[in-house]
Amino acid sequence: MDVAAGAAYSGRRALVTTKQVGMNVLSDSLFYMAYTGLEAGLVVVTADDPGMFSSQNEQDNRHYAKLGKFPMLEPADSQECKDFIVKGIQISEQFDTPVVVRTTMRTSHSKSVVELGGDPAAPGPVGPFTRNMQKYNCMCLWSKKRHPVLEQRLLDLAEFAETYSPNRIDWGDRELGIIASGVVYEYARQVFPNASFLKLGMVYPLPRKKIKQFAEAVKTVLIIEELDPFIEEQVRAMDINAVGKEIFPACDELLPQTIVKLAQEHSLLPPGKQTPTAPRSNDLPGRSPVLCAGCPHRSTFYLLNKMKLPVAGDIGCYILGTLPPFNAQHTMGSMGASIGVLHGMGKSDLPEPAVCTIGDGTFFHAGIPPLLNMVHNQGKGTVIIMDNSTTAMTGHQDHPGRPITRNRNGLWPILKTSPAAFVPSPGTKPRSIWAMYCVSILSCWAVCPKFWETNRTSGDPLSKTGCLKKLRR
Repeated sequence: MDVAAGAAYSGRRALVTTKQVGMNVLSDSLFYMAYTGLEAGLVVVTADDPGMFSSQNEQDNRHYAKLGKFPMLEPADSQECKDFIVKGIQISEQFDTPVVVRTTMRTSHSKSVVELGGDPAAPGPVGPFTRNMQKYNCMCLWSKKRHPVLEQRLLDLAEFAETYSPNRIDWGDRELGIIASGVVYEYARQVFPNASFLKLGMVYPLPRKKIKQFAEAVKTVLIIEELDPFIEEQVRAMDINAVGKEIFPACDELLPQTIVKLAQEHSLLPPGKQTPTAPRSNDLPGRSPVLCAGCPHRSTFYLLNKMKLPVAGDIGCYILGTLPPFNAQHTMGSMGASIGVLHGMGKSDLPEPAVCTIGDGTFFHAGIPPLLNMVHNQGKGTVIIMDNSTTAMTGHQDHPGRPITRNRNGLWPILKTSPAAFVPSPGTKPRSIWAMYCVSILSCWAVCPKFWETNRTSGDPLSKTGCLKKLRR
C-alpha cells in the first residue's frame, strides 16, 4: 500500500489488490492517504468472501469506507468490474482521494463479454516530486488541518453520488421497492423481476436524496445485502422504514435460491416459485481437501502427529495438515500469527514443548517481526519453516527466499542474524527439538511437486539435457 502511495505522490496512477483480510493490514496506510490525498489516481480492489470459501473470517469491508472516510464502489458484473476501475481512477483524481472497489467471490470469479472501449492515452513522464509537507506529511500539526478538508470532501462525494450513473432507479411494480448492490442486485432481479429497484454502484457515501425519492414512491422498501446491514443502517438513519435483516441473515452468501426461500417464508413471494439452478450429481462422493501427492509437508505433519505436540499453524496450503490423516495443527489465525501464538504458548509454562509451522512465503511476509520479538523477549519453542521454495497456495508466486536467481539460500542469511538455535534440516532427528527450551528454528526444505519443470526435450532422456535430468528446477 505504501508503494502505491509513493507512486501516487509522485504523479503515477496506482492500483492495489487484496482479499478482505488484507484490508486489515493495509488500512493503516490507506487511512493516512485519505487525509493527504494524492497527485495521481489510486484505486484499491478488495475481494470479500461471503460464505468463507477460502478465508478465516467473513468480515464486511464496506465498513472501512465509513471508518476511513473514502468512497467505495461495488460492481455487479464483469463489465462493471472493468468500468469501475476506470471510474475509480477518475473519482480519485477529481476528489483527491483513494477509492476502494469492493468485489465478492462470485463477482471476481464470473465471466462475461466485456466491452473495453477506446485505448487510454499512454502515461507521460512525471515531474519533480511535489514537496508539499503540509499536505503529504501527516505530522499532527498539519494533519489536524486536513481533517476539515476530508469532511468537506465527503459532502462533495455525497452530492456526486446523486448523479453517479451506476446509482440508478429501475421502476417496476411500486408495491415493492428493492435496494441492492453488487452481485446481490443481479440475484434480486432474477427473483423479483417485476419489482422496482434502486441499484447502488457507490455504496459509500450513499445518494440520500435518491434513496428518499425511491422510498417515497414505493409501498414497501426491501434491502437485500450480504453480510452486515451496512446499507440498511444508513437508510434507517434517514427515518425510512425498511425491511432487511429481519428476513435475510448476516451470515453466508445470499444466492437466488436462498432469497426465494426466505422471501416465501415472509410472504414476499407466493409458494412454489423456484429459480433455475445448475444440476448436481448425487453420485459423486464428498471429498475434503488434502495435501497434493508428493507434497513435502506430508512427512513433516506425519512426524508431528506421531510426536503429539501442540502445533500453532499459519496461513498457507500447509493448513491442510489440520485435517485427517495428520490432525497436526491446533490453531490457525492470520499470516505470521503462528510465531506469536507459539511465543504465548511458551510463556504460559505448558507442561510440554510446543512448535509452530509457517511457510517460507508467509515467513518473509509476516513472520520475521514476531520471530525477532520472540527472541528478544526470551521465548521458547520451535519454529518450523515449511520451505517449499514457492508461494504455492496462491499460484506459485516468487518471494525473497526464492529470487529469480534460484538461490535457495534466501532464508539462511536472515535466520543466521537471529540469536536462535538454527537447525537447517534435513537429517535432524525429530526428538532433538524437544530439548530446545529457547527459540529454535527448524527449516524443512523440499520443492513443491506442482512447481516441477514441465519442459520436454528430445533425445536420450538420461543425457545431460534429457527430460529426466530436467525434471526439477
